[in-house]
Amino acid sequence: MTQAVIAIHGGAGTITRAAMDANREREYTAALEQVLLAGQRVLAEGGSALDAVTEAVRLLEDCPLFNAGKGAVLTHAGTFELDAAVMDGATRNAGAVACVTRVRNPVLAARAVLEHSEHVLFAADGAEAFAEAQGLELVAPDYYFTQARHDQWQRAQASTGMALLDHDAAALAAKAAQAGTDPIDPDKKFGTVGAVACDAQGNLAAATSTGGVTNKQVGRVGDTPVFGAGCYADDVAAVSATGTGEMFIRTVAAHDVSAQMRYAGLSLEESARRVVMEKLVAIEGRGGLIAVDRQGNVTLPFNTEGMYRGVARVGEPVSVLIYG
Repeated sequence: MTQAVIAIHGGAGTITRAAMDANREREYTAALEQVLLAGQRVLAEGGSALDAVTEAVRLLEDCPLFNAGKGAVLTHAGTFELDAAVMDGATRNAGAVACVTRVRNPVLAARAVLEHSEHVLFAADGAEAFAEAQGLELVAPDYYFTQARHDQWQRAQASTGMALLDHDAAALAAKAAQAGTDPIDPDKKFGTVGAVACDAQGNLAAATSTGGVTNKQVGRVGDTPVFGAGCYADDVAAVSATGTGEMFIRTVAAHDVSAQMRYAGLSLEESARRVVMEKLVAIEGRGGLIAVDRQGNVTLPFNTEGMYRGVARVGEPVSVLIYG
């Protein structure tokens, strides 16, 4: 039997020294710890890796500190469009939704696609109709709203007039720091959440969810619901990514971790390192990923100053980190 393990991430980006308020940092750490404990509990009770990652990401979506579900960023039009994906490594079954605007927990919609549809990816109105047919909770768009994200959107519109990736617009850093709300600069942060797990049977799964990038064009879809880019799981590795989504799509980053292990015989750690520190960097891609293999090895590389991340093995204390 494998020692079951779950890892999570809540985004990566640039550390804002001025926002390192101890209370605020503890708030983020406590939120990550609670999510890890919930995922760990699922695995300890014999639950599958798929169940563990779904529950972890659902909780991250419900936490307004992170850019997924409640607390999602706004589009250029001041609206919300969310994406999510789930993949079961044992079967290669997968489900995803893109550009949903009324689904409380996009990860649950993605899981429903995996379990109850012959298709893999639904978008926009079709995704919402499918979610509603599956009995999932729908919400008014203002459910996702938080003042911090609205302020971030206003800064982006005033300063750039175009899409603001969470790592962009260094000139905005000082303003963001003055807000003192997030140890990782909200204007230079990649906002995605995700989880990967290996259960006691050695089966793997991954889930990823996001509100996208601040001030993005309506209809923009990043790497999160694109299998092989921002989310992937097979019988070799499970991967969830956060960063410049377009670059993760172009490098097929999540699948590449598994492919290097399968075809080149590399370790999980080395495969992930090459993707994050070499292949992404070569095209100016920034961010990070979390990955686990069927032996329960975990790696969490990133090429930014920080990444919200944590690991919980069954029977052991959880570990949470923010900075490098």
